[in-house]
Amino acid sequence: MFENLFLLVKNNAGKAVFTNPEIAEKDREAVLTEASSSIIDVLKNHIETGRMKALVGYFQLNGIYNNPLVNSMVNKFANRLNKYYGITPNSAYKIADGLIPQVMVAVYATSPYRKINGQHVYQTKW
Repeated sequence: MFENLFLLVKNNAGKAVFTNPEIAEKDREAVLTEASSSIIDVLKNHIETGRMKALVGYFQLNGIYNNPLVNSMVNKFANRLNKYYGITPNSAYKIADGLIPQVMVAVYATSPYRKINGQHVYQTKW
């Protein structure tokens, strides 16, 4: 799962990471790891604190870009960019917001459990 998430992050990192002059070339792989870790940490926190309804709700909602779960991931990643890579808070947020929602759209698209046409659907193959 973690490798798949890292690949989704890497495949969606284009403008936000790879062509961003604010991220040093030597730091790009580490930044991708931070993005993956931010996503995992927020998901893990939701499970550990009993907020499964919010987690399951993510896969049922169409509003990925306005989802509190995704917003938490964006903020966590932005904070790490600022803290560990010295990127200004405003720029860090723009980078995080340019990457994390795209990754979560990809996660949603590959999920076997989604809401399609108002119906909860579980499929083993997409």
